[in-house]
Formats: sequence, C-alpha cells, structure tokens
Amino acid sequence: MSESQRSAYVESEIIMTTVRVVSPFSLTYGLFTMFHGANSPGGSFQGGAIIGATILMIAFAFGIEPTRDWIQNRVVTVLAAGGVAMFAIIGLVPVAFGRNFLEHPFFEDAWGIKTKWGLEAIELTGVAPIVAGVVIALFFLIAAGPNPVEEVTEDD
Repeated sequence: MSESQRSAYVESEIIMTTVRVVSPFSLTYGLFTMFHGANSPGGSFQGGAIIGATILMIAFAFGIEPTRDWIQNRVVTVLAAGGVAMFAIIGLVPVAFGRNFLEHPFFEDAWGIKTKWGLEAIELTGVAPIVAGVVIALFFLIAAGPNPVEEVTEDD
C-alpha cells in the first residue's frame, strides 16, 4: 500500500470513549440552543452548528467513512434542502395573501397564530436544519479531497 493510499484515521479507545460520553450532551446542548433561540441569545444557527459539529466529532472518533455510511447523503440533503423549502414556504405564505415575505404578524391576523410561532417555525424547521446539513456536507466534501475515489463497477 502506497503512502497516498493509507488512511489518516487512527483508532483510539480514549477518543472513542470520550466521544461516546460527550456526544449525547453536545447533541442535547445543540437542541436546547436551537429550541431556546427565540427567547434568549443563541438560536437556531448556533444550535444547528453545534449539532453539525457533534456529527463531525463522531466522524473524527469513529472514522469518516463509517460516519458517512451512518449519516447517508440522503439525510444530509434532506436536512439542507428541507430547511430551505420550509423557510421558503413559511416566508411565501404571507406573499400569497398579498403581504410581505416573512411577515410573521400575518399569521396572527389571518389565523390567530402568535407572531412568535412564525419566528419559531423559521428557526426550527428552516435555519437549524440548513446549518446542520451544510456543516456536515462541507465536512464530507472536504474529507473526500479534490479527487474523490470513484467506485468501479463490474461493467467497467
């Protein structure tokens, strides 16, 4: 095996055990920050970044490829694209009724939904998944390197 083909991943029981202990707390803190964001400093952006960083921490401890297999590309795509879709839908509903994009008071005027819940919907279903998905996707893309290995099928 040449030097360029060897993996940089080194299995360490100390790191793996630490990540097993720390990651549930890190994920919980990310969710707390995300859900608490509209009422205090912090918010969905920071919560999404913490959640994404937790996945990166798991990848550093257990290997990038096993983590990529565990968090499939489909999941990362759904996080990012689903967040964008939810942001757009919540923002465009007022436009459909002749109001401004992301005009949260519209929801209270039209359906009695408090303005706060419009903001919460944007943060929880839009911003946080976008940030988590983009952090994870960028990490996997950077980890793949400039010339990712292409799978060879039997037909080739």
